Amino acid sequence: MESNEHTIKTDRRDFLGTLATGAVAVGLGTLATPLQSIAHPNPPNDITSDDEWFKQIKGKHRVVFDVTQPHEVYPFAWPRVFLMTNEMTGTKAKDNSVVVVLRHTAIPYAMEDRLWSKYNFGTVFKADDPKTKTASVRNPFWKPMQGDFKVPGVGEVAIGINELQDSGVLFCVCNVALTVYSTAVAQGMNLDAAEVRADWMKGLLPGIKVVPSGVWALGRAQENGCGYIFAG
Repeated sequence: MESNEHTIKTDRRDFLGTLATGAVAVGLGTLATPLQSIAHPNPPNDITSDDEWFKQIKGKHRVVFDVTQPHEVYPFAWPRVFLMTNEMTGTKAKDNSVVVVLRHTAIPYAMEDRLWSKYNFGTVFKADDPKTKTASVRNPFWKPMQGDFKVPGVGEVAIGINELQDSGVLFCVCNVALTVYSTAVAQGMNLDAAEVRADWMKGLLPGIKVVPSGVWALGRAQENGCGYIFAG
């Protein structure tokens, strides 16, 4: 019995692990209707226009980081390095603008711990926990504990999403990717796609803007003066 249970669990993990790379097999054509019908949720205090959100970009130095997949600590370390080194060269953090676009398989970083464990995000999206070096069961970059992230020669660095937000970094997440992957995960777990997507939307982290698509957001950020940096 124990052997059968282990086999079932292993098979399920293996199957979920293929979803991220195989989600396109769902067929973009079958997603046309849900993509057209789903409005981007705007919290009551959020800016209602997607384009209006990008008007927050201002200051002397402006950059957008394109995060397409989990890439160790780099998608969050590089925004901090950008701010730190601009401080070192005479421009305070508040006088810069940093936008981080979470798209494709990087979208789980926009969501709370509850969803990571419930939907096996670490396995599905191949996102390891920097501490355990195994598939993460939490969002390691949301409210990290003191001492979680240290850089040789630099020391402790504040690269949690909440810490970066406190420094003025703007985060957004791709609506197309949320729809595609929630549908794929729902199918793999024999769940209702609309209910899974609604659960993901409910579990988005505070202050993270849902944009029509990640590539759309990259274009808007550059139209508002941001230089482009690929962050994995």
